[in-house]
Order: sequence, then structure tokens, then C-alpha cells
Amino acid sequence: MAIDTQTVKKIAFLSRLKIEDDKIEAAKEEFDKILDWVEQLKEVDTDNVEPLISVNENHLILRKDEVTDGNQPEAVLANAPQKQYGYFTVPKVVE
Repeated sequence: MAIDTQTVKKIAFLSRLKIEDDKIEAAKEEFDKILDWVEQLKEVDTDNVEPLISVNENHLILRKDEVTDGNQPEAVLANAPQKQYGYFTVPKVVE
């Protein structure tokens, strides 16, 4: 699949990349290589392969969700730049 100049510019715009006009041809070649690689991946037979959750064999250890150090509003608000009635206050952002 060949990529044209307009597609390169559109991809650059959508991905917030700045590609200079003299580099567009090189970007086209790179995108073509990527698409060729994706086409190669489509040819791989994955019918009898179980999907992986992770490439590592590590298992997550679950623990109980317990509050270990809470109910300290004064300590939490100690470094707050502004506070009122036991809550953080922030500048109004919507009028």
C-alpha cells in the first residue's frame, strides 16, 4: 500500500508531528515500510495461540483495600495554598 503526500501531511497533523516539506518523501518511505510490516504480521497464523495478558509470567498479588492512615484533614490541608471550611479551594475556571 503506497502512501501519498496528502496522507503523510494528514497523519502528521493528526499526530501533532512537524514534518518539513523536504522530509515528506522520507516519511512516505517510512510509512510504507511500516505498512509492509503490518501486512507481514497479517500473514502469521495465530489460530491456536492463546492471547496473552502480559509477556511476563508475573502474577499480580491482590490485597484488601483497607484504609491505613486516614481521617487527618488538618495534615492533608497543611500545605494547601488555599483552603476554606476544611476543603481545598481553587480559582474559578468557568464563568
